[in-house]
Amino acid sequence: MSELQAEHSAATATRRSVSVGWARTQLREPYLQLLASQVLTGGVALAANILMVRALSPSGRGEVALMLQVVYLTTQVLLLGTERSFVASYHDAAPAVAVRAYGRLLLVPCLLGGAAAVVFTWVAPERLDPGSGIVAMLGAYALVETAILATRAVAIATGRMADFLYARVIESLLLLALLVTLFVADVSHPVVWILAYLLSGAVPTFTFLTIWLRQPARAATAVPPGQNRLVRQEGLALFPAALSNMAMLRADRLALPALASTSALGLYASVATMTELLAWPLRAYADSRLGRWRATHRDGGLNARPIVVTAAVYSLIVAPLVAGGLYLLIVPVFGDQYAPAKVVVLPLVAAAGLYAVSRISLGLLIAKGHNALVSAAEITGFAVSFAAYLLLIPQYGILGAAYGSLLGYGACLAFALVTSRVVRDRTVAR
Repeated sequence: MSELQAEHSAATATRRSVSVGWARTQLREPYLQLLASQVLTGGVALAANILMVRALSPSGRGEVALMLQVVYLTTQVLLLGTERSFVASYHDAAPAVAVRAYGRLLLVPCLLGGAAAVVFTWVAPERLDPGSGIVAMLGAYALVETAILATRAVAIATGRMADFLYARVIESLLLLALLVTLFVADVSHPVVWILAYLLSGAVPTFTFLTIWLRQPARAATAVPPGQNRLVRQEGLALFPAALSNMAMLRADRLALPALASTSALGLYASVATMTELLAWPLRAYADSRLGRWRATHRDGGLNARPIVVTAAVYSLIVAPLVAGGLYLLIVPVFGDQYAPAKVVVLPLVAAAGLYAVSRISLGLLIAKGHNALVSAAEITGFAVSFAAYLLLIPQYGILGAAYGSLLGYGACLAFALVTSRVVRDRTVAR
């Protein structure tokens, strides 16, 4: 009997060891690490949103949202669409090699961006000029956000997602500490809240960049001549997609204060900030699988249909849960003054679900080398959403912005699905 018990105990220990080993292997999966960083960022964004709406008026919250949108759009201009092309071209490079390569890619755009900021402070009309101090702060924050997205691409390409995750953990802890301090101190100036974002992002990002640069490069990962030129060419092909995607995501925040008010933007942003989280898992999955999908496509084995169907099922399951939770929690969490924001919950959640599926569809098109179609899809989505904003916001306010987002994201997804089908049919015909 004791021998049987010993054998059973040994078998149990073996199974546990295998399970632990499998779990550790899965946790090292780049997709899960990338998703973990996004979930962490999303959780902090949710906490930051709650702190801001409690500390700031809707108008002040709107000013913070407006400055953030300016920074995010500037960041995409500085990157020039190179994120995904860099991941595909620098796969398995040494971290130091990849950091230096991306630094060379960003040097000229950042210098031109700094010059443009200086010129703006000289020539901008007084009603549009926030002051040289705020312009300098937003420019510095744009550089930090550019560095964060660049390190994300470097981490994916070089297999250093764990480092990137550690950096985001440090950033999140710093940001929460700073925002809680501002909340307790009852700070109501929007610029100070933006400074908290800038400082918390800069410290860990540049720390890990320094660490990567000090690591010795492996001879096997030497970069072929002209590699950066190829990255730039593919990036420029994807730049309209990157810029249109960011514009599609952020134009509502820019249109609302112009066509309605900053208070309307504050109400809208309190909901939109959280509904965007719905798309993050699928976006992380698409980014982490880009290299693998491209390799599978080259071998002739990439079947896009089940991947897109799975993404659609995810959105259909998660979207109603998110909508119900937001609708019930807006007033208890944000306060009575944010009750009017409940009207945009359903259209914004539906829009986020469509946007999530479009990330998968467009990622598959990139893997197949159809970068121009990706840009065309993003431009279509932006054009439809922007036209809808101009038509609907003056009459319907925040609800018009929500339906504009729904129409734009839907148009982007429809374009991606139709073009994917056309490309597949042409390939089969050949």
